[in-house]
Amino acid sequence: IIMGRNHRIGRVSEEIKKSISKLLVNGIKDPRLNSRIITISGVDVTADGSFATVYITPLTLADEDKEAVNKEVLEAFNRAKGTFKKNIGKDIKMRHVPELIFKSIPPWITDGTSMR
Repeated sequence: IIMGRNHRIGRVSEEIKKSISKLLVNGIKDPRLNSRIITISGVDVTADGSFATVYITPLTLADEDKEAVNKEVLEAFNRAKGTFKKNIGKDIKMRHVPELIFKSIPPWITDGTSMR
């Protein structure tokens, strides 16, 4: 039973990642999100499925202040949290969509895998 639950959580994590990525490419109106490249590095869903931590890394240009860009992008993600949750609910057809927590991680930490 535990194996099945872990597999389901992993699947939900991947589906949340796909849903957020799709919305970033095709439908988010906030210029802080749609005007720059943002990597969704990973999504960790709690065992009970009530929270999902989404790890993001915005691409910054050489002359940009990385801290300021990270802060601005995180604010935009948090402002659009309801939109992301609504779309995740539609895409995955879940009865209960996890509460989303957005965290920015430095690009040198990411290797394209989930942050566990």
